[in-house]
Amino acid sequence: MKLRITTLVEDTAGGRGLLAEHGLAFWIELGARKILFDTGQGLVLTGNARQLGVDLAQAEAVIISHGHYDHTGGLSEILSLAGKRRVYAHPLALKPKYAKNADGSSREIGIPFLDEKKIGAQADLILTEGPMDIGDGLHLTGPVPRRTDFEDVGGQFFTDAACLQSDALVDDQAAFIETPAGTVVILGCAHAGVINTLDYIRELTGNRHIHTVLGGMHLLSAGPKRMAKTLTEFRRLDMQRLIPCHCTGIAALAKMWHEFPNKCAPCSVGTVLDWNEFKA
Repeated sequence: MKLRITTLVEDTAGGRGLLAEHGLAFWIELGARKILFDTGQGLVLTGNARQLGVDLAQAEAVIISHGHYDHTGGLSEILSLAGKRRVYAHPLALKPKYAKNADGSSREIGIPFLDEKKIGAQADLILTEGPMDIGDGLHLTGPVPRRTDFEDVGGQFFTDAACLQSDALVDDQAAFIETPAGTVVILGCAHAGVINTLDYIRELTGNRHIHTVLGGMHLLSAGPKRMAKTLTEFRRLDMQRLIPCHCTGIAALAKMWHEFPNKCAPCSVGTVLDWNEFKA
């Protein structure tokens, strides 16, 4: 079955007429199916899609990795297109989310313009409270168990404007696709921990080999201990392709490219990975 993944939104852009923003969105073509994984902030999604020949109106579904603005800002525009489509999200992705500013004030970082009621009115909202098979080898993890002793959500996040209630980002989920060469994993930010996420996917697939890992890994603020342990675990997992981007952070990207020079690949806007990339 054909598998093709196009980067529509990312923090860097790699082609004429394409724009970058802090955010992430992938266009997944799986056989005849077309699915949008995350939507970026919403400022560059439609323009990049048009430039890359992607018709967003053909998306049968939108997968939301978690409820932060840089992954959900384009959702309102997608839902305004003709036709009702499915939206897969954990219930907590639809709730208010905040981060604390340096001066002690807070800023809202949840889904812009939309709440659960508005999304439910415009889409077939499917709540992913556990692992979910959505057909043709495409799966969602739902909430990821936190089992490592060195990973955290990667920052200070809260569920209230006073920043008193920590947000454990239980809504964080990944997608994965089973291919003949192994599992292809698509991450939003991996707030649950990239190793927690990959180990859980291996558990869900009967310890099937992971071929490719693509997406944000939220190692932006990872200290030396976390980074060293993450690299050790990557060696254990022995993926063929490692494609970190977005919130992974420049320092972490540099370490991965140094440690795995023959496995790493860029992921800027305009990057296209097709089925030939995933052959055994």
